[in-house]
Amino acid sequence: MNKYPNLFSPIKLGNLTLRNRIFQAPMGIFPLTPEGHLTPDAIAFYETRAAGGAAVVSLGEAFVHSKTGISHSRSSGIVLLDDTAVFPSLGRVARAIKRHGAIPCIEFEHAGKFGGVGKSDSDPRVRYGPSHDMTPDGQKVLEMPEDMILEIVDAFGQAAARSKDVGFEMILIHGGHGWLQHQFLSPLDNKRKDKYGGSLENRARLSIMVIDAVRKAVGSGFPIVYRMSGDEFRKGGYTLEDGVKFCKLIDGKVELINVSAAYHGIPPIELVVRTHPTYFLERGCNVYLAAAVKKAVKTPVACVGGITEVEQMENIIATGQSDIIFLARALYADPDLPKKAAAGRTEEIKPCLRCLACQGSDWSRGTLVCTINPKVGREFENKFAAPPPARRKRVLIAGGGPGGMQAAITASERGHQVILCEKSSSLGGAIKSVEKVPFLDDLVRFRKHLEYMVNASGTVVMLNTEVTPELVAFHHPDVVIAAVGAEPIVPRIPGIRGKNVVMANDIHKPGVKVGKKVVVMGGGIVGCDEAIYLAMQGKNVTVVDMLDGYERENIFLKLTLDVELRKCKIKLMTNTKGKAVVKEGLLCTDPDGKEVLYKADTVVCAVGQQALTSVVDRLRDTAPEFYSIGDCVKPQKILEAVTGGYDVGMDL
Repeated sequence: MNKYPNLFSPIKLGNLTLRNRIFQAPMGIFPLTPEGHLTPDAIAFYETRAAGGAAVVSLGEAFVHSKTGISHSRSSGIVLLDDTAVFPSLGRVARAIKRHGAIPCIEFEHAGKFGGVGKSDSDPRVRYGPSHDMTPDGQKVLEMPEDMILEIVDAFGQAAARSKDVGFEMILIHGGHGWLQHQFLSPLDNKRKDKYGGSLENRARLSIMVIDAVRKAVGSGFPIVYRMSGDEFRKGGYTLEDGVKFCKLIDGKVELINVSAAYHGIPPIELVVRTHPTYFLERGCNVYLAAAVKKAVKTPVACVGGITEVEQMENIIATGQSDIIFLARALYADPDLPKKAAAGRTEEIKPCLRCLACQGSDWSRGTLVCTINPKVGREFENKFAAPPPARRKRVLIAGGGPGGMQAAITASERGHQVILCEKSSSLGGAIKSVEKVPFLDDLVRFRKHLEYMVNASGTVVMLNTEVTPELVAFHHPDVVIAAVGAEPIVPRIPGIRGKNVVMANDIHKPGVKVGKKVVVMGGGIVGCDEAIYLAMQGKNVTVVDMLDGYERENIFLKLTLDVELRKCKIKLMTNTKGKAVVKEGLLCTDPDGKEVLYKADTVVCAVGQQALTSVVDRLRDTAPEFYSIGDCVKPQKILEAVTGGYDVGMDL
């Protein structure tokens, strides 16, 4: 009997019967050719999610009207649906999705007043929105004339007809998140006096016209999904009550209402952390919006947003809060989540950390990555099975952190004989130092997953065992992998060894006391997370960082930290260098070179880590093959440790 009978029960939408209630939410398309066509890598990404068991796989970031509606350039992973040349590649991805029994869906967008971006960054356009306006970044917005409204509505219909012709079997109309149709619905954006403004019915007119145009293009029984924000979370904007009233207006006109949340323009782009809930918010924090809509309409309803646990998914369906679960990041982390859950193998599911590395990588790296899934962005190459190793090797791994555990799992799966040694009494590495931080429980789940997979792989685990040259000689391995990690940097300033100083890694150790007033020296992720944790305990916290900002790689994570630091009333002092720890607190040099004292009972040192290169050097010549991975090469993030572990395991 299936452990999750509600989640894996079929559901009928229009003329389709879907195999379960897990739909892959729309995701941006990477990589594309310079002309904006899907590459084999992009097609393989979506095909992998279909093969993993999702009932529907959705492409995102498809814009219907390039003249007015593009929010970012093609280099950021968008498809232009009024470019007929793109449709052959779209047809190939639809075919690849259907090959595995899933339904291909495509999301239609128009950015409204946040559009006006050309096909390239050097090809500007005029911005049009519901009303004459000015964007927060100073861009003039013109009121969209009715002939343009009709042209855009027609573009939705044309895109739908073409998409159906090339094999898509579901259309998702994006009417939320601050895009054009949301702007028309919002009383903050829509100040029109004509039939498109004023009453809710008038403000909803554009959405209904778009739905009607798509329906005319695809015919009856063809499933149309309408995505909307249940609440835009802006003062003076529409509320959940208004959102429910709007859904009543489209009830019966579409096959599925997908209820998301928030409005993230430029700004309030910080609301992106509500649309894509991070580890600071509870899982499924937006489900209540879908539940409210479901009570008011007959059309099936889908929820979305930070839902990562299968038990929660089953409960949402079982209790009638939603009919369908949309997953995006959870299927980055593990595209096989549906198949594993259906088989009752939940321990094998890689748990999404809700860390936004996947979204941040779009902007910083120009490719896709996932902190815990090293196969993301490599789906095309992974379609071709790696050749088996020429011979089975004896592999000795030093260090039981994320990198060492991933190396053990991968090498064991490749058929090698693996011994994993950890000098402490448990596996987990640096993750163990944050296990008492409630908002980092996703990391705890990930550590437990890795430990389960290590044990299931047949790896021999030796705890309380430090790898030395003598131990290597005793085991006589073919391969030694050093994954010994790093140690905290202790800056060479007076007073740093004082009783009022605590290393960030030691905050949660038994017996460590932190005073009421705290200064955290170091504004990286570790420093900010610990500052937020201490502020949640009622501490008065200041963070000082010697650089001009923090979290410089991932803009979405930076936004998340911005929101939480403000919420916790934490002072952030950038371009400020710690000069000495004194009895009264931390003596610093401010951006003007002046000396300033930040009073504190406790100074938390979180200035970074340094690789344990001396340990690596002692092991370097102890086996025929030697590799070093993770923080002992260069202190970085979990992503690099896990990827390094996977790569070395595949190379053996």
